[in-house]
Amino acid sequence: MSKVLIIGAGGVGRVVAHKCAQRTDIFTEITLASRTLEKCQEIAAEIKGDRIKTARVDADRVPELVALIKKEQPRLVINVALPYQDLTIMDACLETGVDYLDTANYEPVDTAKFEYSWQWAYHDRFEKKGIMALLGSGFDPGVTNVFTALAAKTYLDVVEEIDIIDANAGNHGQPFATNFNPEINIREVTATCRHWENGQWVESPPLATRRTFDFPEGIGPMSIYRLYHEEMESLVKHLPTIKKAQFWMTFSDNYLKHLEVLQNVGMTRIDEVEFNGQKIVPIQFLKALLPDPGSLGPLTKGKTCIGVIARGFKDGRRKQVYIYNICDHQACYAETNSQAISYTTGVPAVVGGIMMLTGKWHKAGVWNMEQFDPEPFLAELGPMGLPHTVIEGEWPEL
Repeated sequence: MSKVLIIGAGGVGRVVAHKCAQRTDIFTEITLASRTLEKCQEIAAEIKGDRIKTARVDADRVPELVALIKKEQPRLVINVALPYQDLTIMDACLETGVDYLDTANYEPVDTAKFEYSWQWAYHDRFEKKGIMALLGSGFDPGVTNVFTALAAKTYLDVVEEIDIIDANAGNHGQPFATNFNPEINIREVTATCRHWENGQWVESPPLATRRTFDFPEGIGPMSIYRLYHEEMESLVKHLPTIKKAQFWMTFSDNYLKHLEVLQNVGMTRIDEVEFNGQKIVPIQFLKALLPDPGSLGPLTKGKTCIGVIARGFKDGRRKQVYIYNICDHQACYAETNSQAISYTTGVPAVVGGIMMLTGKWHKAGVWNMEQFDPEPFLAELGPMGLPHTVIEGEWPEL
């Protein structure tokens, strides 16, 4: 039984707070902190009882983070703030000797560059301090890494190819909106695409490669587009038998049309421009104009389907396995006041925390999800709201 500090009070932070509060067997005390105290107080008020304390902290400032951690004395810090703030929160955890968990890798503010190098560089310092950092404990990255590890442990002797496929088959009825932080979403989608093939990264224009995929359980065929996603970097490092790794996501024609226009007029730029005598970053201004993703919860209907298709060999025979989860937007909102995009990220963060606090996953240093036994994580994930389905079949001949 442990105390946890959650940093970040957006849609994912709301889910993490709700789900931690449900697990009284693990989380004895919960503190929710962000730059905007009112957001923390609003979330705390949704949860019955007085289980959640709130605090204000600027996650860009290490001294503020250190002071808060020393005051609250948590055993674990769950970082669901912005990816720009990963390193400052890791620095604070190092200084205070507290375990760390996040859901997305660090990226610098001024460069749309997604890689683990900055955080992997902390490994020796965390190991020497005797504390653990678990990176990317969301869904993708996160559960997709665990699905891949499960395929390698149980269903395939050798994993040679993976396709990570993420579908949001929901509809919020807005002309243009993003399901999570607009700035992070647009930076991710407009970045140069990379996929892994034959021992190297192959680059292509963003969203240039399109396929149709028939999603299970009534969702049906949807267009999927290839883009770069961070979990591929760790997966091909830790599962070196992988010869090809790709990430695919669904986008509506309406979303892509709006995105194209915004790119053409410069609204997705991440560098500063001068406007009326002051410096502004166009994408940050756009973020202020777009609907708050948190407001989409009561509007969004439909489902998500996120999974991994792994191909390789079992007992010398070619084999394919598809491991996936389906999540309903309205059911998520009824439980946590957040839609499925936030839910599918927040629940795995809590489960990752449970793994660390119970010692089922605990080792000093900096680690990715696929480096641990997938089974205890999945045993908790299903009852917490994200069960998975496995479909086995033959890997079609080339």
